[in-house]
Amino acid sequence: MVNSSQFPYFVLAAYLDMGYLKYFYFVIILLLYIVIVVANALLILTICMKSSLHEPMYVFLCSLLVNELYGSAGLFPFLLLQITSDTHTVSRSMCFLQIYCLHTYVYCEFCNLAVMSYDRYLAICCPLHYKARLTSNKVALLIAFIWLYSFIRFLITLGLNLSLTLCGNIIDLLYCQNYYVVKLACSDTTVNNIYGLFATFLTIMVPLIPILFSYSKILRVCLVGSKETRQKAVSTCTPHLASLINFSFGCFFEIFQSRFNTSSVPRILRIVVSLYFVIIQSLFNPIIYGLRLSKIRQMCKGQICCKKS
Repeated sequence: MVNSSQFPYFVLAAYLDMGYLKYFYFVIILLLYIVIVVANALLILTICMKSSLHEPMYVFLCSLLVNELYGSAGLFPFLLLQITSDTHTVSRSMCFLQIYCLHTYVYCEFCNLAVMSYDRYLAICCPLHYKARLTSNKVALLIAFIWLYSFIRFLITLGLNLSLTLCGNIIDLLYCQNYYVVKLACSDTTVNNIYGLFATFLTIMVPLIPILFSYSKILRVCLVGSKETRQKAVSTCTPHLASLINFSFGCFFEIFQSRFNTSSVPRILRIVVSLYFVIIQSLFNPIIYGLRLSKIRQMCKGQICCKKS
């Protein structure tokens, strides 16, 4: 049996020999990263600087956008380094660090979206009690729970994976992914697989319960409520639902690709799908929220106009 200490690095086999085209792809990825950072940072600064946006809905949105910066920081600098490198290797410690960043990003994203759905439920179904139920202290506690739960929960999975004995070090992806590392193990992975199923169940059910509860209540109110209530629900829930559906599809594609044989799928399509859940979500959220929420749209326009003048 080969000891895992004999593999101080992993080889990322999904990178192709691109020749001088690698510099073109480097510029594209760099520009994409700059757009993501600027778009998310602009909305975060707008929410933080404008006192009229210091409401639970926008504070939760700010937490969501911070998570987009966190997730993209766990992916883009790594991609930029690998694209320009001739040997696509990553050290064992850096690989597990990236796995930790991307998985906690996913957990945090779903939890943020779950809390935001509860916020919309209170605003639409219980408007008179909204401020009493979501005080600044409760908002702070919810955000602290989101981040602490996401960061602590994956430590168990990471600890189990670090103890595995590996019989290989080739990962057929552009970045490090937890399941691909587990598949390299030649030691018993029963505990890892059982806890992995339990962790997947928690990842789905913990956010899903408040989301289903909130939208069932919102739908009920919309069916019997006034036209103004329905308009308010549509205007504030549309970006949240769009973000939730987009991210869920991205995660589903990645899980499907890692669990099943997709060798018949064109390689370029597999590469795009594997990056979808971070790149598209990080671009999608600032755009959809910036365009759909009128208060943020007006504030952003005001800031841009002031800077130009």
